[in-house]
Amino acid sequence: MDTYRIIEVKESVFADNDADAEKLRQELKERGTYLINLMSSPGSGKTTTLTRLIEELHDEVRIGIMEADIDSDVDADTISRTGVKVIQLHTGGMCHLDADMTRQGIRELGDAELDLVVLENVGNLVCPAEFDTGAALNVMILSVPEGHDKPLKYPLIFQRCNAMIINKLDVLPYFDFDMALVEQYARKRNPDIKIFPISAKTSEGVAELADWLKDQIKNWHEI
Repeated sequence: MDTYRIIEVKESVFADNDADAEKLRQELKERGTYLINLMSSPGSGKTTTLTRLIEELHDEVRIGIMEADIDSDVDADTISRTGVKVIQLHTGGMCHLDADMTRQGIRELGDAELDLVVLENVGNLVCPAEFDTGAALNVMILSVPEGHDKPLKYPLIFQRCNAMIINKLDVLPYFDFDMALVEQYARKRNPDIKIFPISAKTSEGVAELADWLKDQIKNWHEI
């Protein structure tokens, strides 16, 4: 005879979050705001990539940025110098954002009419991939120094993301990084993933990435 119950808490948490995320997606669709969830390891170049994309997009797209981190406001300070609206989200030690946290952040951005909001998620390749934030698009950055084997070691984030940015092409000659292999490994996890090699430092490839994002926003508005 059983003397206790077993409750699958994790499954329940994910189910509740998924429902909330879908609701948030609909809310954002109704107000015409396209949300991108940007994920990567610490040091991959998320903030630098964002500053380059803002340079490419700000004349055509009204942008808001949410910087998520366990602590500090370093990234928000950097983004604020671009002139776009930005807020810093402190997660209180949590390694990810969920849909409700994302909604709180969007609320704090205010009533400004924004075409695009980018959530720069907490830096790691595991937890952020597990939680649906309500984003219309999931994008990850893999930098050259991290190695080409990451799609094999952290499959979920590659399965969940619509696009992979391969950053730091400027240091490619100095690392044992195989571009053909990383594309092969990523497509093994997600055959439909879009891949954009760039250097945020030199801006190589950033214009092509920005053009693709503009197309995504436009097509989303037309659906």
